[in-house]
Amino acid sequence: MHLQSKDATIYVAGHRGMVGQAVCRRLEADGYDWIGRTSREVDLRDQTETQSFFEEARPDFVVLAAATVGGILANDTYPADFFYNNTAIATNIIQAAHETDVDRLIFLGSSCIYPKHAPQPMREEHLLTGPLEPTNQWYAVAKIAGLKHCEALHRQHGDDFLSLMPTNLYGIGDDFDLETSHVLPALLRKVHEAKGAGPDGEDAPVTMWGTGTPKREFLFVDDLADAVVHLLHQPEDEIREVAPDGLLNVGVGEDLSINDLMATIKDVVGSESPVEHDRSKPDGTPRKLLDVSRMRSLGWEADTSLREGIRQTYAWYREQETQPAGR
Repeated sequence: MHLQSKDATIYVAGHRGMVGQAVCRRLEADGYDWIGRTSREVDLRDQTETQSFFEEARPDFVVLAAATVGGILANDTYPADFFYNNTAIATNIIQAAHETDVDRLIFLGSSCIYPKHAPQPMREEHLLTGPLEPTNQWYAVAKIAGLKHCEALHRQHGDDFLSLMPTNLYGIGDDFDLETSHVLPALLRKVHEAKGAGPDGEDAPVTMWGTGTPKREFLFVDDLADAVVHLLHQPEDEIREVAPDGLLNVGVGEDLSINDLMATIKDVVGSESPVEHDRSKPDGTPRKLLDVSRMRSLGWEADTSLREGIRQTYAWYREQETQPAGR
């Protein structure tokens, strides 16, 4: 059942994360209320706590944005944490939503679910047709389990549970910690910190992992939030006609090399830093471009350009830097 009433109870799992914040902003802009719980209030890795929350709150709609996320370094360093946390969160929420008769659940995954050498652009049908990228396979397997859980509940019980697979996300609320962040915020921070940091006040060199030749697609997080709300409003029969398995890619339909991404970031920051490549570090998947024809057929397309998205993200990052400690 699709979203029609402003009185509907919408639970956003992971409302403090980058994606969750964007979804909440989008819902509020449309005049919808939402509910959320912090990890201290409800440990979503705990089945009993999660089930009790659902029985008490009785949400009509669920957006499952809660996850343990990170870039290549974080995935490779903490494989057990990425696997367990994401599998437990997804399983507990999806099952609790089923048992409390949620009208519609939207599970947010990642384009890393597709094989490392999948045909480009990657279609939903390419799922499970080849080996995964080794550096983030733990996260990918957890997300595959979640989307298959949704598909199984629809097949067996008719649950209106959908899975959205966004491409590489960035935006307001992003993680800029160099130990755990994804490539775009990591490069943005490096370029920002190198500005004027040379011995004579010139822009210092910036080190980039790998060759810079892999190609990636980047989606501004507020565009993903727009896609989520768009799907909440779509009648189920229209969605299933396009996506019988309930799986939908969300992206911009265009990619660029990491070298070109760096050039765009330097342009936004106003940097003249020379770029140095650390070729001892992995490149990851050679190319990741999503086929977004299913979403387009449902009347949705991303509308934020990469440069504009980076500009907004950089403005937010600089604002956080100037805030007093403790805020």
